[in-house]
Amino acid sequence: MKDSSRYLKIVEWSDEDQCFVGHCPGLIGPCCHGDDEVLVYGELCQIVDEWIETMKHDGKPLPPPTAWKAA
Repeated sequence: MKDSSRYLKIVEWSDEDQCFVGHCPGLIGPCCHGDDEVLVYGELCQIVDEWIETMKHDGKPLPPPTAWKAA
């Protein structure tokens, strides 16, 4: 399992921006947007992966996971 799987990723419609906006609570705020929900989710996943790799490279600890844990 990739580290990024431990973090909730949200893509939601923004009436204000008139597009879908992606963010990862606890890790990164709004970081991508677009007209296609699926493409925005794919971009968000890539950004989260890169963000985590950068944190590891810089020796920074990862924040606590935000995704639900299996019971």
